[in-house]
Amino acid sequence: QVQVVESGGGLVQAGGSLRLSCAASGRTFNSYAVGWFRLAPGKEREFVAGINWRSSDTYYADSVKGRFTVSRDNAKNTVYLHMNSLKTEDTGVYYCKAGPWGRPGVSGIFIATRYDYWGQGTQVTVSS
Repeated sequence: QVQVVESGGGLVQAGGSLRLSCAASGRTFNSYAVGWFRLAPGKEREFVAGINWRSSDTYYADSVKGRFTVSRDNAKNTVYLHMNSLKTEDTGVYYCKAGPWGRPGVSGIFIATRYDYWGQGTQVTVSS
């Protein structure tokens, strides 16, 4: 069993930056896909970014390309979402999801239901 815990959310002004963390316990992220999703009031859950832990290949939604970067730290068994040039529309609860790479794979990395584990989420609020 894998436990996933997100942290790093908060209140920031538009144009600012935040770094979210997704830490795993119970096993390493090795051979896993880790995806970030967000849920905003009145909107559907949205894929933000993902990473193939083994290859370090990264994937981004068009809405965050060039502003967000996903990275990993082997020693800490943690995935980070670096968010720059934040916009008010980035506001939402950000969730980290993880699962064996083969389940989402490249074609399904943006599909939340392809993941087996997720955390409780962390709130990001961007003010104008």
